[in-house]
Amino acid sequence: MALTRSVHPTFAVLERHLTLYRRVWQASVFSSFVMPVLFLLSIGIGVGGYVGSVQGVDYLSWIVPGVLASTAFQIAVGESTYSVLADFKWVRAYHAMRATPVDMADMVRGHLLYLVFRVTATVVVFLVVVVFFGGLHSPWAPVTVLVCALVTMAVAAPVAAFSASIDHDSYFSLLFRLIVLPAALFSGVFFPVGQLVVGLRLLAYASPLWHAVELCRAATLGRAPAWPVWAHAAYLLVWAVAGFVLAVRAFRGRLED
Repeated sequence: MALTRSVHPTFAVLERHLTLYRRVWQASVFSSFVMPVLFLLSIGIGVGGYVGSVQGVDYLSWIVPGVLASTAFQIAVGESTYSVLADFKWVRAYHAMRATPVDMADMVRGHLLYLVFRVTATVVVFLVVVVFFGGLHSPWAPVTVLVCALVTMAVAAPVAAFSASIDHDSYFSLLFRLIVLPAALFSGVFFPVGQLVVGLRLLAYASPLWHAVELCRAATLGRAPAWPVWAHAAYLLVWAVAGFVLAVRAFRGRLED
């Protein structure tokens, strides 16, 4: 990957990801845009007709922020597993980057910026659709874009570090079954975590997704989250910074073997 123009290496990596995405974006339309909306309507309106209200609001409005955060979470994980391993093991794109002025930090930053772009586009479309169903109740709702960008980095960075440190994609099955699926189910997306037993509740608090759901719910409903806003944001930021450091270290170890 030659840097033929005076472009910062990080943005050169971002450009590479965007160029590839421009060729295959049609394949992600359903999973990134259509499915979250269909899921929201089927669960929020269909199941919501039986559930009624949760914590004083209709079920559709209650799960909107959860679906927003969960969608960002799933995009971050999905785009930081097989694609990262492929660029190391089969495509060897990162090895090609290493032969240019691009260093490991640039590779990770470019990857994260690309995912922030993906998630931001998805969240904006989702919010526009939700407006027509009356699912937003606060002028702070656009802040969910920033929250989803933050949880994307908080999740994608450590997952990319994991993907760079393994040599076989069978490990991803364990990641999805033992971490991703439980997090999606028990992080306050569908019901308040206060209904869980203490042990599971503590695991929910440890999940970055729960903190993102709480911040998104505070923004769309205009009510205070479970913890102070700064505490939720700081927790996500710690995950993002720690994950970035681990990812750079894993990329370096993989490329300098």
